[in-house]
Amino acid sequence: MNLELTGKVAVVTGANKGIGLAITDTLLAEGAYVVAGSLSTENLDALDRVTAVSVNLLDADGPALLVQRAVDDYGRLDVLVNNVGAVRIRIGGFLATSDDEFEWALRMNFFTGLRAIRAALEPMLEQGSGSIVNVASVNSFFQPDAATVDYGAAKAAVVNLSKSLSQEFGPKGIRVNCVSPGQVSTDLWLGEHGVAETVAKATGVDADTIRESATAAIATGRFTTPQEVATLVTMLASDRTANVTGVNYVIDGGLIKTT
Repeated sequence: MNLELTGKVAVVTGANKGIGLAITDTLLAEGAYVVAGSLSTENLDALDRVTAVSVNLLDADGPALLVQRAVDDYGRLDVLVNNVGAVRIRIGGFLATSDDEFEWALRMNFFTGLRAIRAALEPMLEQGSGSIVNVASVNSFFQPDAATVDYGAAKAAVVNLSKSLSQEFGPKGIRVNCVSPGQVSTDLWLGEHGVAETVAKATGVDADTIRESATAAIATGRFTTPQEVATLVTMLASDRTANVTGVNYVIDGGLIKTT
């Protein structure tokens, strides 16, 4: 299916690896130009039709600088994908999670996207169209637990904001949707200092046991791949889904058993 993204201009945050890199590759395969922002850009620098921007998206002006680069280079912005995010497992639970740690989670997982959206709305409103896709998480609503209490709260804020913006800006031609992955086979879960390794060290078991336990709860028996998340994000970015807005699509391999 032609997703009608040829020649479109997209900004992707957290684009250098994992889900962000998969999203960048998928948008490129559909013919888009991508302005890709990340602290490091070694996986982006050699890609055709990619403007790799080294930027700290935690800086208050970082997201706006990234969006402005797209406008400066291409004169428009059609798609914004807010993918940047991170989780730190809180082994000590809520009472051991400080205000500073909650603030870090909100800055990393909510304010980065909030600021990028604020910057992106100006060119999108001027042209009368645009698609914003925010990568949230099943932790925003499903099995919130003490180990991800700050991350879940931040991602819940992402979903809530997206719903609100879809209502305010839908009449002006701008769509806002979320994608909420469950466990994905990236460094966040499987890498050094990732969720599996962190939980394993805290509980005295090996990381393979943690991974196997997490996999056992998934109906498909495996983690989602970054490419699978990227496919869903790209569909939502496309005008092929032009009347879809305010929706939070879950991709979790059947982890969630309720409707």
